[in-house]
Amino acid sequence: MNQPPKADELIAHVAEEVRPLIGTPADTCIVGIETGGAWVAERLHSRINPALPLGRLNISFYRDDFSTLGVHPRVGPSSLPGEITNKTVILVDDVFYTGRTVRAALNEIFDYGRPAAVRLAVLVDRCAHELPFAADVIGQRLALGAGQNLKLTGPAPLAFVFQ
Repeated sequence: MNQPPKADELIAHVAEEVRPLIGTPADTCIVGIETGGAWVAERLHSRINPALPLGRLNISFYRDDFSTLGVHPRVGPSSLPGEITNKTVILVDDVFYTGRTVRAALNEIFDYGRPAAVRLAVLVDRCAHELPFAADVIGQRLALGAGQNLKLTGPAPLAFVFQ
């Protein structure tokens, strides 16, 4: 693949696919995983306009792979829209790769309450999962070779770049 995916096109597609997952708007919240997932969630929230405010998760405290990534966690606050027990949470991320980010996000969500359901929406699925998770909504599947990475830059404009 010569060109990285176009973020705006994928957001439009994901927004259309997420709409049917929203049962009762008053019982559904959109939550983005910082940083890229939060940027995407903001755009989905404005397109879909659910009743509950946008949520953001900083999952740094819950990560299990910082020692292998060689980075130091920058733990920051998360913000969920009030009580999430018995609500549907649309969890949003930019790139779904190993599944470790999703695992960390689920751990944090359940610290806030017990949602009725959690649905995962991602712009790009790299198709290289290490954990048994699958996204409910995928903008594009993209298999990259070893050593290739895809990063969402932003917040304005949002653009994918290969690294």
